[in-house]
Amino acid sequence: MGKGFFAALRRRRIRPPYRALFEQDDGQIVSIDCETTSLDVARAELLAIAAVKIDGGRIAAGTAFRALVQPKNAPTGDNVRVHGLRPEDVRAGMAPECALRALLEFIGGRTLLGYYLDYDIAVLNKYLIPLIGAPLPNRRQEVSARYYSWRQRLYPGAYIDLHWDIMCSRLEIPALPRHDAMNDALTVAMMHLSLEERFLRPISQYK
Repeated sequence: MGKGFFAALRRRRIRPPYRALFEQDDGQIVSIDCETTSLDVARAELLAIAAVKIDGGRIAAGTAFRALVQPKNAPTGDNVRVHGLRPEDVRAGMAPECALRALLEFIGGRTLLGYYLDYDIAVLNKYLIPLIGAPLPNRRQEVSARYYSWRQRLYPGAYIDLHWDIMCSRLEIPALPRHDAMNDALTVAMMHLSLEERFLRPISQYK
């Protein structure tokens, strides 16, 4: 049984008010990023979500989704230093359920794209399973896996560094300030388009 079967099974478990959302797939890809209070999924709370659609070869930045989210426990110390979101910033954010309903309307059934996307999806699912009755059924694309395939195509068997800064440099992507959900979602979208273009080139053009 393929991934499509299990995705369909998950869709059937989604509560009827939300099920129709996941039937909306126009072929666009959605680059998504979350800022959280911890890298431990079990303890992590959402602080910010950003998502931007990729329509063919264009990033639809003008219609991007962005939300600050109120956590139960305010961010402190090192966590604030990473993403710059202070307690007073997220205090003005949306309730998690409201932010996630808006996010679902935005992404629909489109493929999701991210950098170490499994973490973001795992945190989102902590909130979404009680809300919609099932985890996100959307297809996923991991940009670091796509990057790895490209570098292996050029240098078979070589060690491939998947650090963010290295990927940006190799792909000639502008270095936007990190750990801002919108900046990271936009950067991943640019990585994706850069990789799509590079996979179309003959390998000889890189030598």
